[in-house]
Amino acid sequence: MAQLGEHMQRTKSEILHNEAQNHLVGGVNSPVRAFKSVHGNPIYFEKASGAIVIDVDGNKLVDFVQSWGPLIHGHSHPKIIEMVNKKMQNGTSFGAPHIGEIELAKRVKKRFSHMEKVRFVSSGTEAVMSAVRLARGYTGRDYLIKFEGCYHGHVDSLMVNSGSGMATFGIASSPGIPKNTVATTLVAPLDDDEAVEYLFQQHGDDIAAVVIEPLPANNGLLIQRKDFLIKLRNLCDKYGALLIFDEVISGFRFKDGSYGDLVGVTPDITSLGKVIGGGLPVGAYGARGEIMEKLSPIGPVYQAGTLSGNPLAMAAGMMTIDLLDDSAYDRLESLGLLLEESIKPVLEKHNHPVRLVRLGSLFWFSPGSGVPPSRADLIPKNAGELYSDIHKGLLEKGYMLAPSAYEIGFIATVHQEKHILGMVEALDEVLSDLM
Repeated sequence: MAQLGEHMQRTKSEILHNEAQNHLVGGVNSPVRAFKSVHGNPIYFEKASGAIVIDVDGNKLVDFVQSWGPLIHGHSHPKIIEMVNKKMQNGTSFGAPHIGEIELAKRVKKRFSHMEKVRFVSSGTEAVMSAVRLARGYTGRDYLIKFEGCYHGHVDSLMVNSGSGMATFGIASSPGIPKNTVATTLVAPLDDDEAVEYLFQQHGDDIAAVVIEPLPANNGLLIQRKDFLIKLRNLCDKYGALLIFDEVISGFRFKDGSYGDLVGVTPDITSLGKVIGGGLPVGAYGARGEIMEKLSPIGPVYQAGTLSGNPLAMAAGMMTIDLLDDSAYDRLESLGLLLEESIKPVLEKHNHPVRLVRLGSLFWFSPGSGVPPSRADLIPKNAGELYSDIHKGLLEKGYMLAPSAYEIGFIATVHQEKHILGMVEALDEVLSDLM
């Protein structure tokens, strides 16, 4: 396998990035792809198969990004490609009902037992945005509670950071969001019972919903206490608010399909994305019938989309879920356990300030030492600096991780033991070089 390194040619990627900056903002269509928080410029991919991506210069990399999570069966899985190609012969988009929507909805409901009805959209962002609108329409209330360190897509009302103190009104974290838009968004720290209780005591009659990633995985992998999630459930029940789980990343990553089921906490609405589309743009949200029937065309809450339920995306999603049988989950867990067990002595050997956090097929090289953080403010301020050299070193040895200290890694069913052990060996060498 060709390795990235001091003598590796990245000439074509550099040329393309220079050209891209003349046509695309920053040369990219999503900010984190720009490699701003790690060394160098983006790598331009040309093709990919299974666990391997090949860039325009012909360099091969073992990919632990997997399109940021959707590719739980790896790149270009032959059965998914065959399914999509077959459906494509009948048309790429109908803008009308078709059987694929029904079939994927059945599969989603089977994995998420609290869903009686499902609505498909085109992205995880759209799924969360629509779930929030539905919660407000159902309750007749305006306020939301979100948590620092949980990312829910670039939805205006959820693009906020917390201020100092226990909890505070949101402050927009991006220009272009009117103050009034976030004035009804309340922000609390993760894993803080008292902060959430305080917000409900102050605003309980106005709170429409609590929105949370039950397994926060977009600002590191911040595993939450079961008791904290139960606390949210009980507070929502007490005050008549809805509990929204954003499982865009965690959905379908566990045998039960739902992280909520894994910890025994049932939300009112769940938003999904990534794996549900098998690499094509799909999102979804679902809930019990009385909530979902507030949506148009039955109810007054409007939401629509030209490409919602796209036949190619439905086909990719169906095959992806069908391939996620017990043996697939067992394989993912065994590979995750191999990573965890083989990397532990390496980290102990070097005493480097980085930890591995792993749950199922999700993992995070957590900058820092000691007990891994469960909330965003416990992530070291120099996390980017600690991670950037590790990212560069692994990249040079042929292993692709996300170009951000706050993004997690993904294991796919097509990864092999040699890929896991190879990355661990490479990390050992990288850490030796950094000493």
